Amino acid sequence: MAASEPGYRSWSLCPEVPSATFFTALLSLLVSGPRLFLLQPPLAPSGLSLRSEALRNWQVYRLVTYIFVYENPVSLLCGAIIIWRFAGNFERTVGTVRHCFFTVIFAIFSAIIFLSFEAVSSLSKLGEVEDARGFTPVAFAMLGVNSVRSRMRRALVFGMVVPSMLVPWLLLCASWLIPQTSFLSNVCGLGIGLTYGLTYCYSIDLSERVALKLDQKFPFSLMRRISVLKYISGSSAERRAAHSRK
Repeated sequence: MAASEPGYRSWSLCPEVPSATFFTALLSLLVSGPRLFLLQPPLAPSGLSLRSEALRNWQVYRLVTYIFVYENPVSLLCGAIIIWRFAGNFERTVGTVRHCFFTVIFAIFSAIIFLSFEAVSSLSKLGEVEDARGFTPVAFAMLGVNSVRSRMRRALVFGMVVPSMLVPWLLLCASWLIPQTSFLSNVCGLGIGLTYGLTYCYSIDLSERVALKLDQKFPFSLMRRISVLKYISGSSAERRAAHSRK
């Protein structure tokens, strides 16, 4: 036992990665990695990206799959950091089941609003709009919810202490630096998150009772068994207890 203690302590010092956050990043790598690292440029548009003409052919799965699509290694790396930082915090707040639920909901609503703006831009001949891709719209939706419901009045951003409500807007401006990221889709995602956070849209929410039932169902029951990942319970009382222990 004494010989195993140092190894145990060093393992416990590793940052806990929430289960759904890990699998979101893994899916992004599996979807975009082969195209980026195995194919020669120029790359053809991904069959999973968000395009209005594809939806006219009833390829509605693109309303979700676009969040896993990246067009260069730098944007893929930025996407992994964004998933780890923002999706991880959101999952710790709401639980693994509700995190997966809201990832799909935020992706779909952000995509629909984005495509609406894109159609208006096309009809008005205002110019082409950058295609929506990557996890950033969903991350901004999650950030919008957290900023509205957070009890913290101020936060540290880029070395400056600013009001918490300004954090999403400052990061939205910083998102211009991420290559091949649609600023319009990020705005749509942030708008969805702020709207949900301010209005508490119970009609599209997932109750704690349902989340606890789904905790015991596949694939969540399998995710709970992966010891190297942190599965976040659907029980708010259990999450509060875990937070108090920390």
